[in-house]
Amino acid sequence: MIQNLRVPLLFSFLFLGLLTYQAWLEDYPRPAVNPPPEVTTTVRPRITESPAPALKSDTEAPPLPQESVASVAPPSAVVRVVTDLVDAEISLRGGVLQSLRLLGYPEKSGQMESPSFRLLAGDAPRYYQAQLGLVTTLGAKAPSHETLFETTHREYRLPEGQENLTVDLTSYTPEGLEVVNQYRFSRGSYLIEVRQIVRNHTREPWSGRAYQQMVRTAPQEEGYQFVYTYTGASFYTPAKKYEKLPFDKYAKQPLDQEVTGGWIALDQHYFLSAWIPPATTAYHFYSHQLEGPRYRIGMYSPSLRLPPGEETVFETRLLAGPKLQDELGKVAPGLEFTVDYGNLTILSQPLFWLLSKLQSLIGNWGWAIVFLTVLIKAGFYKLSEQSYKSMANMRKITPRLQAIKDRYGDDRERLNQAMMELYKKEKINPLGGCLPIVVQIPVFISLYWVLLESVELRDAPFILWIQSLSVKDPYFILPLVMGASMWIQQRLNPAPIDPIQAKVMMAMPVMFTVFFAFFPAGLVLYWVVNNFLSITQQWVITRKISPETL
Repeated sequence: MIQNLRVPLLFSFLFLGLLTYQAWLEDYPRPAVNPPPEVTTTVRPRITESPAPALKSDTEAPPLPQESVASVAPPSAVVRVVTDLVDAEISLRGGVLQSLRLLGYPEKSGQMESPSFRLLAGDAPRYYQAQLGLVTTLGAKAPSHETLFETTHREYRLPEGQENLTVDLTSYTPEGLEVVNQYRFSRGSYLIEVRQIVRNHTREPWSGRAYQQMVRTAPQEEGYQFVYTYTGASFYTPAKKYEKLPFDKYAKQPLDQEVTGGWIALDQHYFLSAWIPPATTAYHFYSHQLEGPRYRIGMYSPSLRLPPGEETVFETRLLAGPKLQDELGKVAPGLEFTVDYGNLTILSQPLFWLLSKLQSLIGNWGWAIVFLTVLIKAGFYKLSEQSYKSMANMRKITPRLQAIKDRYGDDRERLNQAMMELYKKEKINPLGGCLPIVVQIPVFISLYWVLLESVELRDAPFILWIQSLSVKDPYFILPLVMGASMWIQQRLNPAPIDPIQAKVMMAMPVMFTVFFAFFPAGLVLYWVVNNFLSITQQWVITRKISPETL
């Protein structure tokens, strides 16, 4: 019936939310490892008089090194780096970042006692590395991400009071080319400054390019499958802005672009890794599907020429960590879009900004959700008022509608005609109760994505038994309260005339209580607060217009 369009619209929206929800990522925990003792020594360069190989054109873009099947260093061939935020492993094979744990985030959301979340991992079946190397266009062959590097520092820790930590790994070619992969970690930051230093100790000029890339396997299907959140590659260009490259499109749509002022990344729920080249230098972006299957996205620099006895440096930055929205835009333009709000980003970003401001004042993300819901409800007060007035009027004429149905039975044409005459006589718009709801739906969906995608809410406590807003209520109290609030709302709405529809509506609170039992507590909290605000407003309006129906 027309007067009940509001309810199907509401449940259609909720079902849409259900189809876009997934469990908060639970990856592969790994037991903590006791750190080895720290050793400090120096590395001395070696100079050789070996002749350079045959020259080739330095304008040609050489093929990238092939990826080996197992390019993971054993524990004895890694350098451990520990800062206030990360616990990383740099492999001596290639001088690549093969493991990275985020110390402030547990592996399993809602389980603070679990090991730190592992973003990069080098062991099977999960393979995810940030790699770098050089390709030669003229002169001696340069080290790649497969070449062995040297260092006698097997562990680095950021001391108290020190802001930066620099890690050097060095490789020497037989011809006399020295390459240093240098990582610079900073306190309070997930941004790593990376320098590839090339020193030409040969007798001939050297020319080459630096490349940086991420390689990973496809994610394993884990957890609940109610919701989709994006996991795959992405990149940014000033011309087309933020673009996605899903793993299933790698073979059909490989990336092959020359870009100035962009970046490349691998996205997943809450976290990302991104290579960011200098903003004023043209880099070539590429992607490939490898055996395994594994997926590679990378970039390489313009070719630089290096005379004998001189040094050059390729500088890039690597961001590997959570998608903290206040920080992403400061690192590089467009990185904030990796927090995937979809087509409603224009609404979701202001909502998150307001939510974060409330949290900074209150100091609790749960109460920030409560007050944000109140503010949104206040902003839509007049629209909601119009809707509830229309529904109160519909409640008032429900007995007369039932009488019309009893009179005309199954004659749908005469039934609808009589109902429209009644609406006209009583000056009631049968769509008045649903149109204001339609206007509000984009805001509700935007807030849904804010609560789903914001890593800031991951494991944020609320009160009492709710110690993590990003996982389900452990005692199902909020879902039960939400179901009860839905039942109360139904009692305030006009009763369906169709008995079958009435039975379906009676079952809805039970169905959605079961669905919401597995939703993150932050989302359920929003719906509970919104429902009770709606009940209060609707009860007041109905009491004024149609008190006899209460």
